[in-house]
Amino acid sequence: MTQAWESSSLRWLYLDLNSYFASVEQQVRPRLRGRPMAVVPVMTDATSAIAASYEAKAFGIKTGTPIWEAKRLCPDIALVPARHDLYVDYHHRILDEIDKYIPVSKIGSIDEMACELMGDERLPQNAIAIAKRLKAGLKRNVGECILCSIGIAPNAFLAKVASDLKKPDGLTVLHLADLPGPLLSLKLRDLPGIGANMEKRLNDAGVTDMPGLWNLGAREARTIWGGIGGEQFWRELRGEQVQRAEHGRHTISHSHVLPPELRPVDAAEAVARRLAAKTVARVRRIGHKARQLHLSVRFDDGGREKWTGDFRLTETQDSFVVLQAVQTLWARMRKEAVGPLRRRLRKVGVVLGDLVPEQATTADLFGGGSGFEPEPARAAARVDLAKALDELNKRYGRDTVHIGPAPGQGQGDEAKEAAKFMGAKIAFNRIPERAEFDE
Repeated sequence: MTQAWESSSLRWLYLDLNSYFASVEQQVRPRLRGRPMAVVPVMTDATSAIAASYEAKAFGIKTGTPIWEAKRLCPDIALVPARHDLYVDYHHRILDEIDKYIPVSKIGSIDEMACELMGDERLPQNAIAIAKRLKAGLKRNVGECILCSIGIAPNAFLAKVASDLKKPDGLTVLHLADLPGPLLSLKLRDLPGIGANMEKRLNDAGVTDMPGLWNLGAREARTIWGGIGGEQFWRELRGEQVQRAEHGRHTISHSHVLPPELRPVDAAEAVARRLAAKTVARVRRIGHKARQLHLSVRFDDGGREKWTGDFRLTETQDSFVVLQAVQTLWARMRKEAVGPLRRRLRKVGVVLGDLVPEQATTADLFGGGSGFEPEPARAAARVDLAKALDELNKRYGRDTVHIGPAPGQGQGDEAKEAAKFMGAKIAFNRIPERAEFDE
């Protein structure tokens, strides 16, 4: 006997938290509610907003708006420094609340979750009821400022698109039979997976709007995308379920936009060391070793020029080895790129790459592949020491102990205050684990 839900095309519910960072700040700081406000990485006009409240968006302020411009658009805007640990804590509270109504199948980002509808949940009235209960539960149990837009559709891709159609606090249902109608008024960049580069490719192929994209054939899409990704996109746009391959971890990175107090080259070097120490601590925690160090700096000279350097490592998770490699690259950067007119930096980044699982590596019998590693016995002891430092920081708080001078040390109160915002940060496609805030 055929069940009623089997005829429904609805299979996914997608939840998108509205102005998430700003909403959390308004939730925990009632004085910010109803006010235009923005979350910033550092307290300087030279940076950009990483989130804006809906009150600020009414003035044209959004993610990426330079703060000097935000102040011009809205002189009364409130600025608050980002607190990534707080946003991760709220993320987990939100997941716990969602789980009361429907299991979370996929986490797209810190503020986006996808839930697969099963059985009777696929009936339109039931899916809508779940969405409404979920919205009410978030407001009641997590916070009245925590609003979300929900999309319900045949696959996760279209459910995400639907969640963007009504903001804030929207609820949109997109049936298979509705296609392509509601999509045709969108811009190409409104679709997940189409950024500036892909939009240019499409434009070069004569596709400039949604009707043109919809009328492409699967083979044409594959040609434009340069591979199977184009065909997968074509199928998802039509409501099909597409299984995408999962990729393993190959790199771990940390970067930091420097506040003015930490932009001199000497001060920035301490930041680079701190980022490297955080990165190698994460490598240890996930049970891997790194074989490549990449250092990048961007100069504070009004342009976009940057310097990058790479250092090949023998498989390591030793903080001392990584810090010595950073010191070597920093000296090279000074020699090659820092002149009398270029003594300040704007951004520093450290990447440990070519990661391999710890159990898949073999100890170097002779030591010294990079010239920094001691003999195996001492190398093992140093890693044990680094792990002990990790435990102390986990127990008593980040930077309880560290190797070498801390960023801002000996440089005045403003520099020390600026260095406090060097904890783990939320990236577009990665949510820090709680342990990272102690590293």
